[in-house]
Amino acid sequence: MADEPKPSANSKADPLAMSASNRGCGLVFIISAPSGSGKSTLVNELRHSVEGLDFSISYTTRAPRGSEQNGREYCYLSRDEFEKMISADLFLEYADVFGNYYGTARCFLDRAMQHGHDLLLDIDVQGAAQLQAKLPQSISIFVLPPSRRELELRLRRRSSAENVKDPGIIQRRLDTASREICNYNHYDYILVNDRLEDSIEALKAIVLSERLRRSGREPSGEVRRLAERCRLENVRESIQSILATFGNQESSAVRK
Repeated sequence: MADEPKPSANSKADPLAMSASNRGCGLVFIISAPSGSGKSTLVNELRHSVEGLDFSISYTTRAPRGSEQNGREYCYLSRDEFEKMISADLFLEYADVFGNYYGTARCFLDRAMQHGHDLLLDIDVQGAAQLQAKLPQSISIFVLPPSRRELELRLRRRSSAENVKDPGIIQRRLDTASREICNYNHYDYILVNDRLEDSIEALKAIVLSERLRRSGREPSGEVRRLAERCRLENVRESIQSILATFGNQESSAVRK
């Protein structure tokens, strides 16, 4: 196809550079995290370093913040326009969050499949639950901050950068984070974003290992080690101290 990315010299041995058409059916990666966990930075790094991975830009009715631009961070719509898209069944998922709609348009998945690409979806836990029901073969990744205290510090830095002065907004985001984190055990991988460089490598390893499996090969070496270390069943015990800082316990959530 004309839109296929050009393979690198070692793309035959590098599934990060393989398109979905080379591997069969395209993969859908879902990534969720509480606000302030560093998810956007991780997603941007992944998009710049991985070929054949399309990104779904969410639609929302909230107003742009700071330097955000329409079509870059979000596609901004009026509430009436959004509800017309709902009526036309143009969303894979949508939710009302703090009085604003957020949704994932079907066109991004259709376009990725047509081009032979995988698709990366950056969505909250409500949207992720809807998509996991509709796309049970999707691969889901939840990004955890290293602690509630660290998340609060990050939120305060973000609020300062956005010139947000209302302390109630930070508290509301922390309360929301505690609720969202209860859903961690509905995800395939848990990535603790403590050191950014390490988290980027782990995220790339997850994509690479899933691409290898879809192509009929098993990951090995450092890629396997990094990806397997993030698998839900392998991190349950180690993340309990993080969950405790949010007041969450293992028994409070049961995997569906």
